[in-house]
Amino acid sequence: MNEIDLNRVDLNLLVVFEVLMDTRSVTATAERIGRTQSAVSHALGRLREQLDDPLLVRVGGKMQPSPFAEAIVEDIRPILRGIRRVITPRILFDPATSDRVFRVAMPTLTKVIAEVSVRVAAEAPGVKIEWLPAHHDVYAALSEGLVDLAHLGGEPRLPEGLEQQVMEPFSWVTFARRDHPGIAHWGLDAWRRYPHLMVNVTRSMQNPFPVTGPSDAGTRRVSAMVGDSAGMASILAQSDFLATCPAVLMAWDMDAHGLVAMKPPVDLDPVLVRFFWSSRLGNDAGGVWIRSIVIETYRRLQAEAEAKLSGKRLLQPSG
Repeated sequence: MNEIDLNRVDLNLLVVFEVLMDTRSVTATAERIGRTQSAVSHALGRLREQLDDPLLVRVGGKMQPSPFAEAIVEDIRPILRGIRRVITPRILFDPATSDRVFRVAMPTLTKVIAEVSVRVAAEAPGVKIEWLPAHHDVYAALSEGLVDLAHLGGEPRLPEGLEQQVMEPFSWVTFARRDHPGIAHWGLDAWRRYPHLMVNVTRSMQNPFPVTGPSDAGTRRVSAMVGDSAGMASILAQSDFLATCPAVLMAWDMDAHGLVAMKPPVDLDPVLVRFFWSSRLGNDAGGVWIRSIVIETYRRLQAEAEAKLSGKRLLQPSG
């Protein structure tokens, strides 16, 4: 027998051959694999040519295998089983039974964290989430699989190997304690006079949430910077600080800390806000699951925060 050129062997021909060896019938094989009898006969003919053997021959109304066919079928079956096992989609994540730990790097959005936690507890009682601040090497951590999902604002170009989902634009809101001395005559003068509290989310780049536009650069006095938004509401409640941030950050913390929401007296540029994750792990079933929960929850709560702190609900600048 001539040496077989494997580049010319069609895997589908071996699938047809395996079924033919089981059924010993072109008709039954066609029904099982969902092809026409003509297609099965054609496949058998091509395989006979490539293997230089009759393989199966009709005898008394039934297909009978040749000695060569009987010899090779037992080798072909485990090969096909192995291929099916390799290419069959794996379901490696079952929320109901998983004890996986997910790591999400994002600002401390208390409402988002609370609602995500409730849903995760209901769907996956054994799953844990580590809520991490967005640190200076979050991109590398994502690529290496140390962080499953990150949420940041700003314009830096993402490194290769990361995928992203851009969120809807948000509104800027200035927060202060309810009895802040600048509230009585809120406007540009108060904006400039009183100290500002700013969140600097990473050590390697500036705060992605600017509090003034280019035309107003230098008109505010930043007296304190914190590494994360956690505790910002409490700081504002005990000081004369002003803090300007997205509505979703503190829309639900205002009442508990006695804060007032005000429209900034300056024009503020929009900021790109996005979630991103590793392209390499993009199809990981667990990653897809946690991303969908976090992103859907964030999008819904952001819309609610925008509605909660909009228009007449904000203290407007005087003058």
